[in-house]
Amino acid sequence: MDNLYSELKKYNNCDIYPYHMPGHKRNMNTMPMAEAYAIDLTEVEGSDNLYHAEGILKDAMQRAANLYHAEETHFLVNGSTGGILSAISACVKQGGHILMARNCHRSAYNAVMLKNLRSTYLYPEYIKDWQVMGGITPEAVRIALEANPEIEAVFITSPTYEGLVSDIKQLAEEVHKYDIPLIVDEAHGAHFGLNEVLPDSAVTEGADLVIQSLHKTLPAFTQTALLHVNGNRVDREKIRMYLSLYQTSSPSYVLMAGIDQCIALLEEKRTTLFAQFYQNRQQFFDKIKELKHIRILDKSILQDIGGHASFHAKNPYGTIAMDDCKLVISAQGTNYNGQKLYEILLHQYGLQMEMAASTYVLAILTVMDTREGFDRLAKALLAIDKEVHAMTEDNHQSTLEKEKIQIDTNILYSCGKPFFTIGEAVEKDWENCRLMMCENRVAADYICLYPPGIPLIVPGEQFTACLIRQIEAYQKEGLCLLGVEKNQNTVKVVK
Repeated sequence: MDNLYSELKKYNNCDIYPYHMPGHKRNMNTMPMAEAYAIDLTEVEGSDNLYHAEGILKDAMQRAANLYHAEETHFLVNGSTGGILSAISACVKQGGHILMARNCHRSAYNAVMLKNLRSTYLYPEYIKDWQVMGGITPEAVRIALEANPEIEAVFITSPTYEGLVSDIKQLAEEVHKYDIPLIVDEAHGAHFGLNEVLPDSAVTEGADLVIQSLHKTLPAFTQTALLHVNGNRVDREKIRMYLSLYQTSSPSYVLMAGIDQCIALLEEKRTTLFAQFYQNRQQFFDKIKELKHIRILDKSILQDIGGHASFHAKNPYGTIAMDDCKLVISAQGTNYNGQKLYEILLHQYGLQMEMAASTYVLAILTVMDTREGFDRLAKALLAIDKEVHAMTEDNHQSTLEKEKIQIDTNILYSCGKPFFTIGEAVEKDWENCRLMMCENRVAADYICLYPPGIPLIVPGEQFTACLIRQIEAYQKEGLCLLGVEKNQNTVKVVK
């Protein structure tokens, strides 16, 4: 059976002359990436239409649905962002009320802004020893829904950027008691459920809408993602309408073919691919057993932080699993911070990490990682571990105040209560204000650490002294902050 990629190649090799877009007319044989241009088509005869799929694209999306055990699946060519915007917009009326985790990606807040929604926030438990967010507890959801019965949908992120997974099955049961949908941003979990060792996907754990970024942890082009739909709590026609609104009317067939190729690869070879991945991963952990100062956050450590290693055991952090494809490499308690570790791995060992945080770096592992890649990382960590040393008592004492800011008042609790909804705030006149002078002022823009793009403050919320100190600490550590103008160190505030 032909898939989308083979159909595009067939069209390129036929004798039909292209009096249609795109303008390169597939006549790029002397150019780099000639193959990509050769299959870059538009909605011609036989290529189907993403927003009215009746042929090859309909079949391709059904194969994706079958792989993930979803009732319906949509291809996304605007990343998970397009899926998140569409999901929230389809589930909550204009000016309505949504319950959402405070550690959501900025795109979720943009959906709230576009529909001028009211937001009640779920705050994930904070794992102090690692300075990472845990999961969302069913109890927190129950309390919030009891207090706000007008809420129309619940939106959470699982896994977190660092790979911690919430108990979706229990969350779905709580949410569905109110007959409203649970939307799960599973952008970093497109590989979930494809191997028996991995956590189950939210698709099969009871979520109504699940958004996955194929390109984050699977072999697919950047900007490709999936939106899975289950049950009857969501109007599927609204989903389709918003997908056509938030995505381009000229979706890339190269990207869609990449999605289809990724699905085909997983259908055929996922057992072999994941077996090799876990063999390489285990050898990596065997090699780094001698680390003395650098630590790796692994699911076995869930026992040490108050939980359980079992995927389906409850614990105080709302976390029931850890993603084996995320490596949180911590230098906490040493003379290195996360940014320093990031720079050494990059400049001395040629290893580009996904991100740097205050005390750790994050590496993303996939089935496409090679044994050589694992070996290089192991050797680098062992070498760095010999160079770092534990902080002396004096150094430790001198950083207590800084750590108190980072831990006891973690970033998601540091801003004041909102004065306006996000939609109201962005419509108001604004001005620049020096960061050090903006205490008690109301934000007119987001400020995010990027990656991962989780807002420290959103438009409409009030700057506090604690948040300002936190942002200044991130600046001193050299972390990437969006929303703060570097030269003048100013932020946008409501006039």
